[in-house]
Amino acid sequence: MPTFVGMKRITGTSMKKLKEAGLFGGELVPISGSLAQRYNDCLAMLGVSPTSLTSFAIDAMGWSPEIAVEKEENYYLNIGEANTNAIIISPEQRYKPVHIPSHSFDRDLMEAVFAANSRVIRDITKDSAICVHIDQKIDAFYEPFDLLRYDTITVTFQILDQLDEKQAEQNELIAAFQEGNNFINREIHKQLITSAKTYGDLRHRKLHIDPLPLKVSSFYTRAFGGVFVLKDFMTDIMIFEDKAVFDKAISDTGHEVALFHKDHDELITQLAKDFVIENDLKKASKSKRFDRIKKHRFMNASQNVEHSFVEILDSHFLFKKYLTGLDLETQKQLNGVELFVQKSIINKEIKQEDYIDTIYYKALHQPHSSLEEEQADLIWKLLIKIQPIDPLHLYWYDKATFYKAYQTWPETYQDWVIKGILEENE
Repeated sequence: MPTFVGMKRITGTSMKKLKEAGLFGGELVPISGSLAQRYNDCLAMLGVSPTSLTSFAIDAMGWSPEIAVEKEENYYLNIGEANTNAIIISPEQRYKPVHIPSHSFDRDLMEAVFAANSRVIRDITKDSAICVHIDQKIDAFYEPFDLLRYDTITVTFQILDQLDEKQAEQNELIAAFQEGNNFINREIHKQLITSAKTYGDLRHRKLHIDPLPLKVSSFYTRAFGGVFVLKDFMTDIMIFEDKAVFDKAISDTGHEVALFHKDHDELITQLAKDFVIENDLKKASKSKRFDRIKKHRFMNASQNVEHSFVEILDSHFLFKKYLTGLDLETQKQLNGVELFVQKSIINKEIKQEDYIDTIYYKALHQPHSSLEEEQADLIWKLLIKIQPIDPLHLYWYDKATFYKAYQTWPETYQDWVIKGILEENE
């Protein structure tokens, strides 16, 4: 079956390998039968056409890769870029991943929803479902600076078939039935029986979910081609993935916020100045991350290798043999970090830029050690957007880009990457 990733249909054994390894479409909740019908009813509530599929699987937000393929739209649950939706069909969705998030906070948001309402969700999904509306109080985004208005997100809930309202109506009928001589009122009796037959006994069920307000500070959104909004640090910064959107935004001088495109060299300097990122080259040169980055760059520079990349990259001797077979300029680039660290021990006056190219310099930064976990995850996502050359972090922090890049890699390098991710995920 073709898989829908990055707005393109892709097929073949390469994606099959990812699926078999549990690295694509994994950890999903299977949906079929009456649950599939409820899902279609929820789609109707959202104004989305139904799926013709009788069985599929969903993630924490109710997103299905199979339905995305069918509709040829990854974000089929959303209403524009400003407001997103989710569907809760089963309490088993809790702790599942969010495969195609619109914002960096989507996974944490869904966990907050389940944590605050786990009992109610369990009760409702016995025979109903929940549409979740993630409302930023912004009808639509007209310019990137609208993103600065993100402050508090209000998560609201709509229960399928308005079961909470039917419960209120049933309780009102019961109260009326118990008044005076109404127990002999045939009309009230008839209405009670009809309600009970249609919806069951709703008296003691937990069917109401209050709106859930959640504060938002720094975040990433896919809106406007992808934008990072950093508001937790010394300088308020907006970082754009799309150069055209950045060029348009930079002409607006009416907002007190620093603007950068992700490829600007000055961005790294600003982030380091604000203690958002840091770089210890000596420590980094001995890390697994540096090893992965170097081997990824080696793969991109290598052609017509006689061994598989699994053999080459897992063998010190084969790797060295092929590395020394590259042209001298490429060898200098790939070995630049180690050369600089070694030579700087003897000569403190040597210049870093004479040995370490821009790719290594940017890629080997990491979130500042003072950051909290949630902040650090966001900055890792930013760093992998700046230099997407660590296959493990690309998979962890930007799956959509990982799947696109994965399709372009040699088959044996795909195998090596899959093996490495599985080892790190253990």
